[in-house]
Amino acid sequence: MFPRLTPVFRRGLAVQGRKFASSINSQLPTSRRHGSLAAVSATAAVGLGLTWQVSKPAVSCEAAVNWDDVRKEIVKILEDNSYVDSSYQGAHAGPLFLRLAWHSAGTFCASTKTGGSDGATMRFEPEISWGANAGLAKAQKLLEPVKKKFPSASYSDLWIFAACVAIEEMGGNKVPFTPGRTDKPDGRSCPVWEGATHKDGRLPSADMGSPDKTAAHLRYIFNRMGFDDKEIVALSGAHGLGACHTENSGFWGPWTRAPTTVSNEYYRELLENTWTIKTTHKGKPWNGPLQFEDPTGDLMMLPSDIVLIQDREFRKHVECYAKNDAAFQKDFAAVVGKLFALGCNPQKKGWF
Repeated sequence: MFPRLTPVFRRGLAVQGRKFASSINSQLPTSRRHGSLAAVSATAAVGLGLTWQVSKPAVSCEAAVNWDDVRKEIVKILEDNSYVDSSYQGAHAGPLFLRLAWHSAGTFCASTKTGGSDGATMRFEPEISWGANAGLAKAQKLLEPVKKKFPSASYSDLWIFAACVAIEEMGGNKVPFTPGRTDKPDGRSCPVWEGATHKDGRLPSADMGSPDKTAAHLRYIFNRMGFDDKEIVALSGAHGLGACHTENSGFWGPWTRAPTTVSNEYYRELLENTWTIKTTHKGKPWNGPLQFEDPTGDLMMLPSDIVLIQDREFRKHVECYAKNDAAFQKDFAAVVGKLFALGCNPQKKGWF
């Protein structure tokens, strides 16, 4: 069982938690270093099929929105003790909100100037049914009461802002936010991707069959958005939050033992733990897709995670972040801010 952090002090405890985790980890024998820390976990649970099929006029964030008040409502959701994750107790919606915003903005194509965080097209088919978006209807439903309370806020602004708030509440650095996104009216505006390496949407796949192909795929997808190798590795640090679920992606488990704390533990685990191909799950043969596990069977890595230490250029950035949490925190906030701004032409100037 993973205890929930006291809501009022979550952000302060998240920061202290990183220091505590690193301290305890360093004092343990190598054989026990990765099997002793308590954690909580959160990401998407079963998708609830939330879609809109009726064409609606585009909504613009022109009316004044009190984003401080919006933030309070989002924090209430994060502090809701009734939130349930399908894999772990003590979870909250923070990692889920980050995934919603990430997958919305991550559709951007720099060459065609399509996709990105503007539009909130994941409300519609076919985008909501992309395999990579499984479970994200739940995130949309959780934020629907906030949208109703602040109707002048666009869905696309709300999704991004919720992730920014979640990152800060989980101990991360402040991510810049500029409102002004507009909502597309229907699924005809969903981004289309005909790239050679991904047939189902514009988002990255976890495995392309070999380390070389997976590394090439990551660069192909992220370069399309305008990110270089260092930024790819920094963005991958989001895997330090939450977990995979068999009912969504087919994969199972958290990447770290502190899945609701923004930290560099993801990189430490990659380098310091031992990763082997998963063959069993809770005493039974593993029938899911290829993934890796640590000796305890509690933690997992995807092929697209392991390739970050197999590829020479990626690995040097992993090594840097594993040694320096402050550098990771700084770069993570900056690159997430860049991701969230993709495809967006805010009507208001200046950072919120």
